[in-house]
Amino acid sequence: MKILILGGTRFLGRFIAETSLQRGHEVTLFNRGKENPDLFPEAEKLIGDRNGDLHALEGKKWDAVIDTCGFVPRTVRESAQLLAGNTGHYTFISSASVYDELERPGIDENHPVSKLSLEQAEEMTKGTAGPMNNEYYGELKFLCEQEVEKAFPGQSLIIRPGLIVGPYDFSGRFSYWVNRIAQGGDVLAPGRKDKQVQFIDVRDLAEWIVRMVEEKVTGKFNATGPEISLTMEALLEECCVVLNTGAELVWADESFLLENDVGFWMELPLWIPDREKMEGFLALDIRKALKAGLTFRPLSKTIQDTREWEAEHADLERKAGLNRKKEKALVKLWKGRMEDSADS
Repeated sequence: MKILILGGTRFLGRFIAETSLQRGHEVTLFNRGKENPDLFPEAEKLIGDRNGDLHALEGKKWDAVIDTCGFVPRTVRESAQLLAGNTGHYTFISSASVYDELERPGIDENHPVSKLSLEQAEEMTKGTAGPMNNEYYGELKFLCEQEVEKAFPGQSLIIRPGLIVGPYDFSGRFSYWVNRIAQGGDVLAPGRKDKQVQFIDVRDLAEWIVRMVEEKVTGKFNATGPEISLTMEALLEECCVVLNTGAELVWADESFLLENDVGFWMELPLWIPDREKMEGFLALDIRKALKAGLTFRPLSKTIQDTREWEAEHADLERKAGLNRKKEKALVKLWKGRMEDSADS
């Protein structure tokens, strides 16, 4: 197949490009050429900008396009409309953040989504084509989905991933736990041990998406994992086993963490307090994707590979994680509280 990838040099896009080439496809990358420009010398590379410079895409034909970086409805509309006559299938990488009403687990693809008008979206995204630190991320992604479906009726595949993890993840949300447990010692662990968590290895997601494109599958799919329910305790215990550093998990309850100004999700990744009523965000229904062939490598492999990549890139800035000094102070305070409680 001739596959056009919008993006293709960062994280998920990188692995989609790599997988497509490994499977023998003729790959074209369209991006600004500023990040990792030397990747994939065997691929055709078109230079442009989704914010007003799509000329390199004009007059060319592909069997399929995979949009890994669409965020602004206007720019997704422009690229989708331009490619509609020259491409048979459009895959859009959306997000599980599109969903509203997150109180209960089991959110499937028909669950209500958060809404935003196109006029509001246009106003808040003027002059940009890329991701921003925007509280309306999910709403914008859903509008992008709609633009793709309008331009490619009956020919679009919408992927709604949860948290994507693994090598080349610069967010630090999963790798914080891998790195921290690798360091050993007392590790502050958040909230309920039985809290469900979900994420997907970027390589599993990329391989599945490429197979879906090959089969020209259409429709909307939640895409996260694993296949069976995974708790926070099981994840952290597996990290301890795989990394074998003698780390000790110190479980502190949510009220303690909140009263001591510990931020959830980014400061202590994968933790969302019960008070937020977001149980469904990390408990998506993925049965549709499983029926469509989504598979997962062992969790131990994701942990090990993530740690190896992180060790080689220790100098890179991470966006998530608890400061070590703050963690030590919190562990000391929590242990003191537990001792006082036992004595009383």
